[in-house]
Amino acid sequence: MTLVLAFVAARLCVWLHTPIPWMIGPLVATALASVLGAPTASWIPLRNAGQWVIATALGLYFTPAVGAAVVGLWWAIALGIAWALALGFGFGAWLRRVHATQLEHLSPEQLRSTTYFAGAIGGASEMTLIAERHGARTDLVAAAHSLRVLLVTVTIPFAMQAWGVSGLDPTPPGAREVQIGGLVLLGVLTLAGALVMRQLGRANPWFMGALLVTMVLTLSGVTLSAIPPALSAAAQLVIGVSLGVRFTPAFVHTAPRWLGSVAAASLFMMSICAGFAWLLSLATGLHPATMVLGTSPGGIAEMSITAKVLQLGVPMVTAFQVCRLVAVLILAEPVFRWWAARQTAASP
Repeated sequence: MTLVLAFVAARLCVWLHTPIPWMIGPLVATALASVLGAPTASWIPLRNAGQWVIATALGLYFTPAVGAAVVGLWWAIALGIAWALALGFGFGAWLRRVHATQLEHLSPEQLRSTTYFAGAIGGASEMTLIAERHGARTDLVAAAHSLRVLLVTVTIPFAMQAWGVSGLDPTPPGAREVQIGGLVLLGVLTLAGALVMRQLGRANPWFMGALLVTMVLTLSGVTLSAIPPALSAAAQLVIGVSLGVRFTPAFVHTAPRWLGSVAAASLFMMSICAGFAWLLSLATGLHPATMVLGTSPGGIAEMSITAKVLQLGVPMVTAFQVCRLVAVLILAEPVFRWWAARQTAASP
């Protein structure tokens, strides 16, 4: 029934001409139904399959010429990573200052880890798992990431539509026609990549594994098949559902002041990220809309889908978001340990 609701919502959004209707419709409809107490559900294998399909579709944009252009902008990607780390650190510090009295039942160490990992601009599941190792309140960490991603996913596509920037950077994928044999082979290879990443314990394996395999193939000049539009739409639908089901009645009643702070901070971060994106666009020559999607504090799949549907520099957006995700996953915990040690040493 959740999938039926999501499909009806997607068709309604198509009729209303909303941006990325196959993800926005299911996301909003499922979130509203979940908050109202409806027994919505997201099947994990379907969500994984959706990430697998979207990652494969994104990897097809990394032709040799595009790959060279991305490598040439390594310095801009590095700046984007530094910006994301600083933004997350500042967000966490602000949450700690604002909610210190509300969360006075937490020890100083628990408060520090809860606010730090809630502010980090990384994946919700990965940041929550790391936060758990440091004694944080994982419900607050997960809630902060879920709400931030929801707000960014809903706000930015509508802002892009109002801006009228759709189709300004229509990078064509390497493969443009669906070839059944090639599609099957591409599916087998990307599935193997996803399973290897999962076996290695890597974060977001169904997305990262499929993306890396398709990127390697496309960069090598191998074009097996395009992804059927219907399959891409179905993948967006199940990803939207997987985001929407997080917003249960219990979620809404989880520290309303905390959620209010996260919402306000998320909107503020989107605003200053737009300014940072504009400066990067001046330095790189890329369109500001592409840089907005590349540097926004959203999820990698959601921002890349937005770039794909609106034709706004898919390879650049994907490269910026993937590098930011990997950097945050690698650096967030060591930076926290260093910072926590300094805080402890400075305490009387």
